Amino acid sequence: MRIIFMGTPDFAVPTLAALHEAGHMVVAAYTQPPRRAGRGKKLQPSPVQIAAENLGIEVRSPTSLKNDDAQAEFAAFAPDIAIVAAYGMILPQAVLDIPPQGCLNVHASLLPTWRGAAPIHRSILAGDAETGVTIMQMEAGLDTGPMLVTARTPVEDKTSGELTEELAEIGAQLMVSTLAELTNLTAVKQNNDAASHAPKIDKVEARIDFGSDAKFIERQVRAFAPFPGAWFELDGERIKVLAAHVIDADGTIGTTLDEQLTIACGKAAIRPTRIQRAGKPVMDVADFLRGKQIPAGIQLA
Repeated sequence: MRIIFMGTPDFAVPTLAALHEAGHMVVAAYTQPPRRAGRGKKLQPSPVQIAAENLGIEVRSPTSLKNDDAQAEFAAFAPDIAIVAAYGMILPQAVLDIPPQGCLNVHASLLPTWRGAAPIHRSILAGDAETGVTIMQMEAGLDTGPMLVTARTPVEDKTSGELTEELAEIGAQLMVSTLAELTNLTAVKQNNDAASHAPKIDKVEARIDFGSDAKFIERQVRAFAPFPGAWFELDGERIKVLAAHVIDADGTIGTTLDEQLTIACGKAAIRPTRIQRAGKPVMDVADFLRGKQIPAGIQLA
């Protein structure tokens, strides 16, 4: 089967690798153009571009697929099907119509819940007991297409980073098995009335409001770990919290309750266990407190 693969971040790489390993002919990999990143602001290729080049697959990085030239180039690859995983660009109907067998998407949620850019973060924030991957047929709407297969996994106490890696592997294997059984599968329409949306994470959401329930703050910590990182300020310095426990304790909201950095919340308390100071590596809170004592009664912002 001639496949055009379309994806950009680390989440998409296992699916590309699995398709290649399964013997499919991946005739091109479409990905977002290189972005400037790091201290030197050098152009950095996407994880999919790096993986595709290592596999000897042609890479295309158009800034748009809406123009005739880009669509003609896409069609010239003569794909039987397009496989999409976190590509980061809306496909116009003209592109969706090119592959005879359509376009399939690997989406990291149990659709119709969490349609959109940040399904994993939103699932953790909402306190979902489980999430998963849906393979769907793509249409013009945002994650609204008919569903072919799903796979489920418990959320438990996983961070977004851990859950992303898990769902990426689940999605890769699910896509391979979907293609193997494609002619035997029946697509099911989504129930739009049951849909929920997962907009892109805004960095302002990562600031911890200690007036919130400690259980929500713990989910916020996991949802934003490793990026962008839930944070608070201590002596004017931003402290990212990458792991924390809920503690059954009360006190003045936003104040430390002991010398272990237990912080009173709107309900119960939160105790960070892994943090990151600005420009510093991630460290255990116990190591941090050995170098900087924080007594009870300190008000945090």
